[in-house]
Amino acid sequence: VQLQASGGGLVEAGGSLKLSCVASERTRKYYAMGWFRQAPGKEREFVAAIGWNGGSIYYGDSVKGRFTISRENAKDTMYLQMNGLEPEDTAVYFCAAKDGSSSRYSRYYTYWGQGTLVTVSS
Repeated sequence: VQLQASGGGLVEAGGSLKLSCVASERTRKYYAMGWFRQAPGKEREFVAAIGWNGGSIYYGDSVKGRFTISRENAKDTMYLQMNGLEPEDTAVYFCAAKDGSSSRYSRYYTYWGQGTLVTVSS
């Protein structure tokens, strides 16, 4: 499965962005998917995860209440709606996919996209 993330950009603090992640294989709808991010000099951080049927949703503590994860299996696409962006949200955002249930832990994800850069100015 190949994943293509897009939608990053430069936004002012308090603004919004919506990221998308498109999967290459239409038949593989049974993957759980997730978003992770990595800021310069920091470790990769869990952002959000969603099960293959749109359930089993989890959020990282730092984004809870501001970000919303969703997916449209008919379009092989996962989304991350980011509201109330803060400078601390600046990072490269990666989408990932795995067999089985959704997870907060990056080590369980098999497939990774190339990342899209989100920059939040203060």
